Amino acid sequence: MMTSTHDATRSQKHIAIVGAGAGGFFAAITAAEANPAASVTIYERSQHTLSKVKISGGGRCNVTHSCFDPAKLASHYPRGSRELHGAFHRWQPQDTIQWFAERGVTLKTEADGRMFPDSDDSQTIIDCFHKAADNAGVKLLKGVGLKGLTQSSGGSFILELTDGTQTNADATCIATGSLKASPLTRALETLGHTIEPLAPSLFAFNVVDGRTHGLSGLSVQNASVSLLTSSLATASSRKIKSLAQTGPILITHRGFSGPAILRLSAWQARSLQELNYHFDIGINWLSNLTENQVREQFAKLRKHKGRSLVRSKVFETIPRRLWERLVEATGVSKDTPWSQLSKAIETKLINQLIAARYSVQGKTTNKDEFVTCGGVRLKEIDFKSMQSRKVPGLYFAGECLDVDGITGGFNFQAAWTGGRIAGLAMADSC
Repeated sequence: MMTSTHDATRSQKHIAIVGAGAGGFFAAITAAEANPAASVTIYERSQHTLSKVKISGGGRCNVTHSCFDPAKLASHYPRGSRELHGAFHRWQPQDTIQWFAERGVTLKTEADGRMFPDSDDSQTIIDCFHKAADNAGVKLLKGVGLKGLTQSSGGSFILELTDGTQTNADATCIATGSLKASPLTRALETLGHTIEPLAPSLFAFNVVDGRTHGLSGLSVQNASVSLLTSSLATASSRKIKSLAQTGPILITHRGFSGPAILRLSAWQARSLQELNYHFDIGINWLSNLTENQVREQFAKLRKHKGRSLVRSKVFETIPRRLWERLVEATGVSKDTPWSQLSKAIETKLINQLIAARYSVQGKTTNKDEFVTCGGVRLKEIDFKSMQSRKVPGLYFAGECLDVDGITGGFNFQAAWTGGRIAGLAMADSC
């Protein structure tokens, strides 16, 4: 094997960060700032850095979420909530906001709690990281990934790199993002780690249905969606409750997307994979309105607007064209007034409004932006330091762990938190 050109001088402690993503950069900058005497190097297989930061939030970068209570914050993670609860006491969104502010980047909060840079440009975040890394003396090697990892008898690590060289490190942090198709999976298992099954999370649903055909682009801002229990009964995860997810639902040319749909895909990631992404969902287009509440409203329409056509828009929150489709689906003719709406048809209409059933036939993911459920087993990680309980000196940050959050800035916050804790621990150990 060739001698490495990447080795730090042997008198200097070397910290290796594998992956130039959110967690990797945060770990590297933290370690280098906390221990200027150490040599910190980021190894990135591709020629690009911070690729998910670049595309997050439609190119604006959803940096974090304005939730500052660790317990409440941790509740937004389908996997990893218990472990992150403690970690968020060490580094949470308020710390993230301050970190960026100290480096000249201010964040703003939107109505739904998501936080973006004031510039509305993800490049602001990327430039901030590169500048901070340069100032701290972090070395960045692009086009040089990790192919294999072993630990010497003395405790240091031997990194086999994709350019045919080897390098040594006193501490190594794996921050590669998803382990899907990763060559490191076998190396980590050889070192004693367990990889929890990987499954996509945060994806849209493919639905072909006459009620939404041609309505692409319409959205309902406050609806709720749930995985129907009849679908769960065929999955092995029968004990999982199908809790409704509430929020905006967007009708797309392929089916449904939007925050409520993405949250459901996150909470049910493994169940939906078991179902091969063929399942039924129930949508309440009126969010939390009950059958009795809707009946009361219809009764008022009969009494006070009996001559008005049923197909005329009733609910402000439902787009007119969607309302017309739901009315058509019940068999109501175009010229039927409220005074002539039968009780049987009224019941059908109420079902279309608050318990509409749709059949999902597959998923749609943005291959660059979606999140992966699964990764290194959490019991094998000490979240006080992000160090492996199996291999001293080996640390983890980001999506390579079996941690994932719902949409809204939560996945980045987990990366910042893990990277910060790992960076400080590595700096202290070296």
